[in-house]
Amino acid sequence: MRLFLLTALTMSAFAANSILNRLAVGAGFSDPGSFAVIRVLSGAVTLAVLVLIQRKSLPLFVPRRWIGAGTLSLYMVGFSMAYLTLDAGLGALILFGVVQMTMFGVSALSALPPARQWLGALVAFGGLAVVLWPTGTVQVDLTGALLMGLAGLGWGFYTLAGRSEPDALAGTGANFVLALPITAGAIWIIGPDFVTTPEGVGLAILSGAVTSGMGYALWYRVVPQLASSVAATVQLSVPIIALVAGVLMLGEAAGTRLLAGAVLVVGGIALAVFKPRAI
Repeated sequence: MRLFLLTALTMSAFAANSILNRLAVGAGFSDPGSFAVIRVLSGAVTLAVLVLIQRKSLPLFVPRRWIGAGTLSLYMVGFSMAYLTLDAGLGALILFGVVQMTMFGVSALSALPPARQWLGALVAFGGLAVVLWPTGTVQVDLTGALLMGLAGLGWGFYTLAGRSEPDALAGTGANFVLALPITAGAIWIIGPDFVTTPEGVGLAILSGAVTSGMGYALWYRVVPQLASSVAATVQLSVPIIALVAGVLMLGEAAGTRLLAGAVLVVGGIALAVFKPRAI
């Protein structure tokens, strides 16, 4: 039960990032690049301070750190820049589809996941597709799709890297500190317009310090206790949580597609996570 509650809290933090990003960028308070840089900066500062308060040090110079920092930067840059040209729903489908394929692929190299977990993943992703697949003619920007695919690769490998992290808080803090110059440099090279407001800065700080920094530290604590295939599947709940939160908090419309898709996602996750009891 404790693991379930911690996982649910982590997924809620991930979904809150989508809400905060949508509020900041969608309302014109910030451009995606500025939001991403401030998000990483605030996460790095918050986590570094917490680590120092505990009289610990940031493990910056260990081999696994460059994997964590590099993949975190890849996710941050790809995610932020992809939404310049992709619809939110299609972007989420690409992101979590690539995350699932990445983590299932790596898991299969060591031990093939049980058929129950494969079926649960397919059902959950089908539910996500029911909710997010755009209606009418779909115009897919190839650059945006590639950027979101790279973000999915980055997040998938970032999650896998967390399985060997001995100290979740210190490891996540070190990842954010090293990811800051990489993320800022990459976004500067891509060259979007840097436009932000006090509201945009505040939302980015909240996203970076709390729902990203603390949320990712909690994820690094939880993920070693989950099979890679299960960790991939439970993350499919994030867009559904974000959509439900959008309905409750932002007054967005709810329909039968959302309800049907949510049932499929929750059912698929339950199928992948919970083992049937022997009779």
